[in-house]
Amino acid sequence: MRIGELAARAGTTTRTLRYYESRGLLPARRGSNGYRAYDEDDLRLLRQIRTLQDFGFDLEETRPFVECLRAGHPEGDSCPASLAVYRRKLGELDALIGELRAVRAHVGEQLARAERSRDELAAEAEVPGGPEPVCELGGILK
Repeated sequence: MRIGELAARAGTTTRTLRYYESRGLLPARRGSNGYRAYDEDDLRLLRQIRTLQDFGFDLEETRPFVECLRAGHPEGDSCPASLAVYRRKLGELDALIGELRAVRAHVGEQLARAERSRDELAAEAEVPGGPEPVCELGGILK
């Protein structure tokens, strides 16, 4: 198949395919007419790259999977280099999850503090002679 058909079937652009070719991820075969020529294996490579990128892998991290597919492994992720990338990515994800949990805890604490403050202000406002509730944006609440 030619580059336009491959791009359409892979759900990408010919520009992207040329970029992958320049990075050595997609083979640069040409037919006798000079046009780029691709086959089903190339489509499989592209699908592997796209799936990994959808999961947050950067383009260079897909290289071991592509090489594993080229070496004849049906899924492209059973080679040692692919497994190492999986392990590294899981470590990164675990670190991000930890950071997000810390941020969530902080936001939860801020919300609880803000709600207590609001409740205290509301209770004081109900006391005769108590302060008027003031909006943090500068206006008096009525």
